[in-house]
Amino acid sequence: MFDYILQGATHIFTQPMVMLISVLGVVIGIIVGALPGLTATMGVALLLPVTFGMEPVSGLMLLSGVYFGGVYGGSITAILLRTPGTPAAAATAIDGYALTQKGMAGQALGTATLSSTIGGILSVIVLMFLSPVLANLALEFSAPETFALAVFGLSIITSISGKSILKGLIAGTGGLLVATIGLDPILGLPRYTGGIEELMNGIPYIPVMIGLFAAAEAFKTLEEAAVGEKVKAKIERILPTWYHFKKMLPTILRSSGLGVLIGIIPGAGGDIAAFVSYNEAKRFSKEKEEFGKGKLEAVAACESGANGCTGGAFIPLLTLGIPGDSVTAVMLGALLVQGLQPGPMLFTNNGELVYTLFVGMLFCYIVMFVLGLLAARYFAKVVEIPKSILTPVILVLCIVGSYAINNSFFDVGIMLVSGVIGYFMQKKDFPASPIVLALILGPMAESQFRRSLALSDGSYDIFFTRPITCLLLVLSLITLFTPIIKSVLNNKRSAKQSIQGTHTSE
Repeated sequence: MFDYILQGATHIFTQPMVMLISVLGVVIGIIVGALPGLTATMGVALLLPVTFGMEPVSGLMLLSGVYFGGVYGGSITAILLRTPGTPAAAATAIDGYALTQKGMAGQALGTATLSSTIGGILSVIVLMFLSPVLANLALEFSAPETFALAVFGLSIITSISGKSILKGLIAGTGGLLVATIGLDPILGLPRYTGGIEELMNGIPYIPVMIGLFAAAEAFKTLEEAAVGEKVKAKIERILPTWYHFKKMLPTILRSSGLGVLIGIIPGAGGDIAAFVSYNEAKRFSKEKEEFGKGKLEAVAACESGANGCTGGAFIPLLTLGIPGDSVTAVMLGALLVQGLQPGPMLFTNNGELVYTLFVGMLFCYIVMFVLGLLAARYFAKVVEIPKSILTPVILVLCIVGSYAINNSFFDVGIMLVSGVIGYFMQKKDFPASPIVLALILGPMAESQFRRSLALSDGSYDIFFTRPITCLLLVLSLITLFTPIIKSVLNNKRSAKQSIQGTHTSE
């Protein structure tokens, strides 16, 4: 194996064209990821035909660069404008935008760049050395385990609800109800579509996400009296201090590991990894009350989790021929076009090429780190643009991004309606993240739940007799109810202190 790694490094670093193509892929990926609606999946799919006439290494490096850059790029607009470029960046926007409002846009971007790089590099290292072992774990996941994972993801709604857990639960429930619109996942019959053909495939969550975050923020800005004022952005520092980095490092490592584990599960993706990593970072933090108000550790958790998912998603793809997420599903086509058959024999028959790809992935992450740091100060300048100019630009990006997903004005309408709803939610302090999370995980939970019952002939025992499923469901209950119990106890404590204060004053 180490001989293959050395040969791969030689192949990458002695061919300037391969390195240039890798840099180009990362740049394209960052741009695609930063633009609302243009996800990493779309970027890789659009460039797939370009690779048909290229050498295998060059073609795969281009697509890998777009993939990695796209996942990272979503954090840029999420932090600066509360406009997540990708679904995974919706988690980053919670604390990232709050940091920008505090004047810490530079540090937030630097933290995102650093943690994304560490998470990505660790995931590739795991991919290089532990692929066969972790691939066997992926085989243990069938419908019951995937259902339990979706429920675990949904259970973190109470942790991302902000000031009011009740409002977060209401928002999450609303998202789950909206997620039922479309074709029944088992019977294939339309539900709650009102005869509208465009709703047969359900409500697309990306236009909803763009509306709830970006358009709602733009509508809020239009309402403000001082539209011409600038936001002050302190960008004296980009990278976090050594003190803050030491505090964040355990979170980055833990989130990277979670990202890898979630990435190897077929059907899961960076969005789930980001939200779960956010929740676990909050759970382990001694400053839980700071989450949601602008905390660098939260940004680090989301980005390292989402980027840790990238290498993880390649594990079932390369070892079993099973894509870990939507991007690696496109990458499967790229491998087949290049004459490579993913599966157990890939490492035996094409070992040198595979490990050359691994080394190239590490190179892509180093390029992403350098480009991210060099451009961070220029990215941060965006928030100094007068709102009278920036707000119309954001709205145009929202419209273009929503239309680009399916070339549909119906999606633009969904985005605008979601923007209006998100605007009123902000006015009433309802969090938007639970709705996005419910729209992403709701269909997965429902379909896998019903498939599980079909496998067990309607018996619910299947959820309690399988160890992984049972463990995830228990963790879901703990995750769901722990913040609720703490909130109730804090309210009782506050009420008791208030009563004692009243007696003292008398």
